[in-house]
Amino acid sequence: MSSSEIVHIALGSNLGDRAANLVRATELMSEVIRITAESSIYETPPWGVIDQPRFLNQVIKGCTTLAPMNLLYELKAIEKLMGRRESVRYGPRIIDLDILLYGDRVIQYNRLQVPHPRMLERAFVLVPLAEVSPGLVIPGCGQAVENLLKQVDPSGVVMFQAEKGENNEL
Repeated sequence: MSSSEIVHIALGSNLGDRAANLVRATELMSEVIRITAESSIYETPPWGVIDQPRFLNQVIKGCTTLAPMNLLYELKAIEKLMGRRESVRYGPRIIDLDILLYGDRVIQYNRLQVPHPRMLERAFVLVPLAEVSPGLVIPGCGQAVENLLKQVDPSGVVMFQAEKGENNEL
């Protein structure tokens, strides 16, 4: 039996019923990750490609026995199952699942870099990450998530309030 590693996964959605997409992705991930914490859901402006709908973002924390690349393959399979199609980088998507952290490991593969290479500049990742793992020191940079959060502008990251027509049963 493989040992279990603590993982942090970022979820994002800006197409369809965004809140339901996050719930469904979490349900599917629970088959390969024992989820121990879920952040609140935050509504955030798009990053990269600006002309697209606002995102809902969340971070989950859990344990998995999957190796890093196997976990990546499972997350990509969940995205595909939920209807994600290849499109423009940073463009709109039904679901986006990113491995932020895999234990205290620093991983540099062609298809996978952990810690996630752009997480340190993204308030929409750091705000929910700080919520599920306060005091967490990011491997490879040696700084606590709260300190990193002070170095970005979190003003666009707001707690999600479900609107009419969007499922608010979280």
